[in-house]
Amino acid sequence: MSSSIRTRRDGGIFEVIIDRPKANAIDLATSREMGVLFRDFRDDSALRVAIISGAGEKFFSAGWDLKAAAAGDAVDGDYGIGGFGGMQELRDLNKPIICAVNGICCGGGLEIALSADLIVAAEHATFALPEIRSGTVADAASVKLPKRIPYHIAMDMLLTGRWLDVHEAHRWGFVNEVVAAGKLMDRAWELGRLLESGPPLVYAAIKEIVRDAEGTTFQTAMNKITKRQLATVDTLYSSEDQLEGARAFAEKRTPKWKGK
Repeated sequence: MSSSIRTRRDGGIFEVIIDRPKANAIDLATSREMGVLFRDFRDDSALRVAIISGAGEKFFSAGWDLKAAAAGDAVDGDYGIGGFGGMQELRDLNKPIICAVNGICCGGGLEIALSADLIVAAEHATFALPEIRSGTVADAASVKLPKRIPYHIAMDMLLTGRWLDVHEAHRWGFVNEVVAAGKLMDRAWELGRLLESGPPLVYAAIKEIVRDAEGTTFQTAMNKITKRQLATVDTLYSSEDQLEGARAFAEKRTPKWKGK
């Protein structure tokens, strides 16, 4: 692992910190490294939840490294198995991911945040899609953002590159929670512990259902679920955990999830 990415494992939680001064921008090599890390997280049955954040207090990530681009990194180059930032195109990533935004979150940095399932942000965090000013397109954000927040707000960000403070981002709903900067990682880990204690097979089913349903009709999605045509749903409905959940409820005790 390079010095650009720091990781930490604690129980079932996997923490990934982008550490590339001054702006935690991501070049092709770093993106490929992040893809390997998130692939290994996906495939490790002992890991339940990931937390991603940036080093320092000023930047979560400025996104695509324009200095690396000027030195020869192609904008359509090899970002690795998970696409830019390692997770937004990684297949079957069915575990919860928490993004802790510790400062400026713009361009590809915002696209990485949007790939997470929960976003917690420090009070000084800011958000923007400034690609319009550098003559390129915020591709993943153009796909995702209009589905996450009101269309006209998303288009405002995409077409003008204007900045949102953390409270406006929270108001539009793509930030779950705003916390004091000094408590950001504590809160992210608190959420991580909560998710770590939950049913991993249910989380996997939720993520696959949500992902699959994004491009289909309600009834088609429901048919896939009830007919067990989604792999995670089929696994869940045949699992020990499914029975354990029912028994624990009936016996008024805390379930003991095995992930099988």
